[in-house]
This record gives sequence, structure tokens and C-alpha cells, in this order.
Amino acid sequence: MTALDLSSPVAVVGTGTMGQGIAQVALVAGHPVRLYDAVDGRAREAADAIGARLDRLVEKDRLTGAERDAARARLTSAGSLDALADCALVVEAVVERLDVKQELFRALEDVVGDDCLLATNTSSLSVTAVGGALRVPGRFVGLHFFNPAPLLPLVEVVSGFATDPASATRAYETARAWGKTPVTCADTPGFVVNRVARPFYAEALAVHELRAADPATIDAVLRESGGFRMGAFELTDLIGQDVNESVTHSVWQAFFQDVRFTPSLAQRRLVESGRLGRKSGQGWYDYRDGAERPGPHTAPPAEAPAYVVVEGDLGPAAELVGLIREAGVEVRPADGYGAGRIVLPDGGTLCLTDGGLPGSEDLVHFDLALDYRAATRIALSASAGVRPGLLSGATGLFQALGKEVSVVGDVPGMIVARTVARIIDLAFDAVARGVATPEDVDTAMRLGVNYPLGPFEWNRRLGDTWARDLLSHIHEWEPSGRCAPSLALHRHAAAADAREGTPS
Repeated sequence: MTALDLSSPVAVVGTGTMGQGIAQVALVAGHPVRLYDAVDGRAREAADAIGARLDRLVEKDRLTGAERDAARARLTSAGSLDALADCALVVEAVVERLDVKQELFRALEDVVGDDCLLATNTSSLSVTAVGGALRVPGRFVGLHFFNPAPLLPLVEVVSGFATDPASATRAYETARAWGKTPVTCADTPGFVVNRVARPFYAEALAVHELRAADPATIDAVLRESGGFRMGAFELTDLIGQDVNESVTHSVWQAFFQDVRFTPSLAQRRLVESGRLGRKSGQGWYDYRDGAERPGPHTAPPAEAPAYVVVEGDLGPAAELVGLIREAGVEVRPADGYGAGRIVLPDGGTLCLTDGGLPGSEDLVHFDLALDYRAATRIALSASAGVRPGLLSGATGLFQALGKEVSVVGDVPGMIVARTVARIIDLAFDAVARGVATPEDVDTAMRLGVNYPLGPFEWNRRLGDTWARDLLSHIHEWEPSGRCAPSLALHRHAAAADAREGTPS
């Protein structure tokens, strides 16, 4: 099954931001495009808006004047659904209400031919449920574009329970012919991106609700240590707190209130107060004229230790040994081999967080970094009873490596580590349930939400047992089940244990 021929008309029903974006993608690819909206006049307004965007593409040398003129000639607004009768593909981008979408597609079936591919751009509803009202549900598929559709490359091609494989393949090949990067997935709440991405927001909110760090510090650690493009709080302000919370709530409800997807009370209060982010002028941050954005908590300068002792294998943090030497701090050989740790001259110990609490007065945890060499900030955590001077020595060591240091509360798994571990876990769970392949999950998370690595890429870098072990320790301290490793992750880690001869 191949992509739709470029001579085949494509219709977009619903001419809001997403509808216009999808229409522009199909139009620039070379199709005749017809716009329809139930509100009189909106389709014409949308056609004018698309035409203006084509003008800007010409100004930026991304289209020639001739290509723009040809595209404009292929774009028409439809006064009724009857004008879509000969379309080969109709993509719906109307309000996220099941009854509205079902009514629309029932009406479309009375107009278009049985070989017309019908697609929904829903991000939160069941593709199976939307298509369940159709006479020919096999030709119905989800085509989930990301906003702005002309710029973002990812398209999730979602097969409902009744979708014919040939229909899904045609939709996939058509999206690829339009210059997009499609991934295939089964119809599951949140599909791939909105399912696997929930912990990025949830763990930041959990750390904040536990009063371990403020939003600006959490965001800075996620960016400057975790390598994420944006922190969770600034990203939800950009998305809209109401929109982000609605997706979280929808996924939670669709999974029968699975504790792993529990919404945040702090975010609920923000929405109730009308602080929806950039669009309302206030969210986690204040965007009003003259407002100053708070900076992250950054520790004052401290003296670096003269030397350290490195014991055992530091695992994901092994690169620190070379960085310490390069900073001019002596690295002395260890007398024995235990769990990976850095010992300071006063006997205090630094360890990469393992998902537990520091507990001891002689222990400081540091957070995971995507790349310890490139990271510009490191988070440290210690118990309230940490020995005086130890936290200062730990701070001075990382400052000697050229890092800003943020000291956060003693929350299990800290910030980056617990976030990455939970993303890995949900990815393994999704693959085990047949939602998508590991390759498609990685592609979706890199392109859909700009993660620096896909979950399976992260897992390969960190080790096959890292996420399970860290989440198991978090679960011991937070036994709600929210951070408990999935059966899929347990199986994967147990297989790694068996290969290495390690009891699981």
C-alpha cells in the first residue's frame, strides 16, 4: 500500500490552529486541499491565513513564488460537507468531544466514497471509540500531528481496534510523503508521546510538592544537568496549564485512575486560580510586563578538597573521575572495592543517587546528568543532619569542575534520576503491551517532545538494571505504587541479571 497520489484531494475539517497547520502540510506537499468548518466564514478565513503563511515562506526562501501561487490555486474552502465527496483523505481537527467527532464522521460517511481514508487528529480520545460509530470502521485511523504541524516532524499513526492494516499503512506512507516522520502505535491512552511523557511533568511536580526545590531550580536542573530543552514548569506554562492538566487527567481516567498517572494537586490549584501560563500572563512564572523571573537556587562559592578517593565503579557517573583530575584535584587510589563512591578528605562520601534518602550524616547524594562533562549544573542532596562542612566540600568539588551547584531537599531519586527512570519504565511498559516498537518510542520522544535521548537510548547508556533498581528504592520510601517498576522493566532487568550471574 503506497501513499496517496498527489492528485488526490485532501480535506481538513476544523480550521483552528491544528487544522490550518495540517492543511498547510498537505498543500505544500502538492495535494489539492479543501477546508471545511461548521462555523460559516471560518474556512475562508483559514484559507486566507494559510495564504499569508505561504507568503512568509516565500520571504524566507523556503518556497518560490511559483510554488506559492500553485499552492494557493489548489486551496479552496468548502461550503458544505458535500463538497468533500471526491476526497481521498479527510482529516478531522475539531473540538475534543467524542460525540461531536462521531457525529461528524457519520455525516462524512454519507458523503465520501468507501475507499476514502478517514482520520482523526485527536490527542486524548480513543481512536477506537471515535471510529466505532462508522459503517466502515476499517478505513478509520488516527493521524496525530504535533503543534505547529508545519514545523514539527512527528506524526503518530494510530490504529484503532477495527483499523485495517492497509489503512494504517496508507496513512503512514502518506505522512512520510508529506515530509513527516511517522511512527505507528496502537490505540492506547496518550498514544506514545503523551503516555511516556507524563513523568517529565509528574516528577517535577512531585519534587515541588515535597518542598524539595522551587520551580526555577527544578527547571534549571532538568535543563542544565538532564539535557532537556526546557524544564517542566516553563514547558507547562508554554503549553498552557489547563491543557497540560487536561491531558494528564484524560490519560489517568482512561487508565482507570492508575496511580502512575495521578494528576498533581498543585497544578490543579494553579488552573483553578486562572494562572494558565504564558497565555494568561501568569503560571508558575510571571510573564507580565516588568516582572522578574526568579533564578534557580545556586550555592555560594566553596573551597574544593585537596584530594578525593574514588572507590568502586561510579557507573553512569564514571566520567567524573577524569573531570576531577582535569580540575587539578588529586584522585587517590582506593584501599578496597565497594559500591561506587567519592570519599572526601574528612571521610564524607558522595554517591550518585540510588533512589533512597542520604540518611547518614556522612553522605551526600548527587543527581544524574545526561553528560557530566557538558552539564553546567549539578544538584546535591543531603539529610537535615548532614555533618557540618561535608555539604560545603561536596559543593566545592563540583564547582571546581566548572558546575553551578543547586542543593535540594532529600527527596528519593532527586530530580533528573527519578524523571529519567520513570520515563524508561513507562516506555518498557508501553512496548510490552504492544503499543509501539522501541525504535518508534525513541523516535517519538526525541521528535515529539525534544528529549535529548529516547528512553531506550537512555536505558542502554545507564545500564539494563539501573532504572529498576532506582525505582525499587524510591518505592521503598514512597510506597504508593506510583514509582514501582513495571513488570516489563522487572523482566528486562532480571534477564540482564541472569546474563551477568547476579541474583535478581
